[in-house]
Amino acid sequence: MQIPSESDADQRNAATLVAALPTPIADYIEANARLDVGGMLKPFAADAVILDNGHRYAGHAEIRTLFEEEVVAVKAVFTPDGVRQENGKIVVEGPAHGDFKGSPIRFTYGFTLENDVIKTLEITL
Repeated sequence: MQIPSESDADQRNAATLVAALPTPIADYIEANARLDVGGMLKPFAADAVILDNGHRYAGHAEIRTLFEEEVVAVKAVFTPDGVRQENGKIVVEGPAHGDFKGSPIRFTYGFTLENDVIKTLEITL
């Protein structure tokens, strides 16, 4: 008999949490797990804005560059472990693991949706 590890339980909890999220956010997180830039970009509005720790990225071209240089290049995968509604945003929290200094680092992602796409994403530590 194999005893499930804590990591297995964490992965099941994350999968359950992602499945309960609105489709655009779940699609983004699932694509991030695959390090799929096109899949990560797809749920964002054409004029979406990402605020990432003081830096602003607007539109698909800038957001694609962010994903290529700051996510895929360091294999940064976000694993949500909490979600809440706050001031009109869907706030998702959890660690990101990858090939970067300090990994894992805990992040808070504040999503704003509009017309079933991600309009804004604020990423903070």
